Amino acid sequence: MPNAPSSGGGDETTFVTSTNSHLEKLMKAAVVRDFRQPLVIEDRPTPTPGYGEIVVRIEASGLCHTDIHAAHGDWPVKPALPFVPGHEGVGIVTRVGAGVTRVKDGDRVALPWLGYACGTCEFCVSGWETLCLHQVNTGYGMDGAYAEYAKASAGYVGIVPVGIDPFDAAPLSCAGVTTYKAVKSSGARSSDLVAIFGVGGLGHLAIQYAKIAGATVVAVDLTADKLTMASELGADYTVNASEEDPAQVIQRLGGADAAIALAVSPRAFEQAFGSLRRKGTLVFVALPADNAVRIPIFETVLNGITIVGSIVGTRKDLDEVYELHARGRTHVIRETRSLDTVNQAFQDVLDGTVNARIVFDLRDGAAAEPVQRQLTAAVL
Repeated sequence: MPNAPSSGGGDETTFVTSTNSHLEKLMKAAVVRDFRQPLVIEDRPTPTPGYGEIVVRIEASGLCHTDIHAAHGDWPVKPALPFVPGHEGVGIVTRVGAGVTRVKDGDRVALPWLGYACGTCEFCVSGWETLCLHQVNTGYGMDGAYAEYAKASAGYVGIVPVGIDPFDAAPLSCAGVTTYKAVKSSGARSSDLVAIFGVGGLGHLAIQYAKIAGATVVAVDLTADKLTMASELGADYTVNASEEDPAQVIQRLGGADAAIALAVSPRAFEQAFGSLRRKGTLVFVALPADNAVRIPIFETVLNGITIVGSIVGTRKDLDEVYELHARGRTHVIRETRSLDTVNQAFQDVLDGTVNARIVFDLRDGAAAEPVQRQLTAAVL
């Protein structure tokens, strides 16, 4: 993983209580006020829905690496301060604004990365709303789900099917739909060898979607525990990139028909390129803070290599992700923590000590649970 600003002492979280608590209903939220400082747990006014909007009582909120990039101001376009991160929120609709017909009070919904799109541009009308130039992203351009309540555009929330655990639905709403779309974009088929670079919150789901597509899968990571998890999830081969060159190992297997770059390191992208066979496809997914990668022009041209950028997925893709999970085709590896631990959780992700996904528990009276891997013997 790339170097990132320190979270400022791990779990040394600051708590701020509003002096106006007697005037309005307040909620707890984790707020970014300075890109160089830890998040602050604050009391904030509970949002009110406008036209076409809803308010959701958040139950579960997943931690995506994008949240860390947002909180640290890593990317060229930065969020406006202060803001509440989080785009893997799942909860119950408690208030419905005027003009809303798609959802109602009591429905369980997800707040994904695509919080709003215009609905009328060439991308929106052709099923590519994720490329809309007027989109607003949850937890980046609008306050997100690191809070007890969050406001959302009713037209862009995910509808969580009955029977799906909200703590599974949260990671599926970003990590799931992102990797599902990436596997689609790779063109993976049953005869293909697909290399997954980075086995974590995204990678553990990418392995499963590639297997659902029928591909033979090779998983690449730097951590033995994650590679063990990859094997348990169905990976046919694993490569520890700290011990051997993954490009060479995969070339000995015949080369990858597709490689999906999920690790937040430009070096992983370069190794993924080197793993491809002729006419292979490299899918860019991760967004490292170091926004540059070295790709040779000569080999790209002579080997007929295709490079594809893939960002999250559409509302239709998210529906398909939920459907697969409801059928028992996928399994989410996660651990549950209290929102009060947000800064330590960020540091743990940066340190690479989290196997897959952290999900914050925002239910009433929720407390941090022991860290545990929730993996059954029969996964696929």
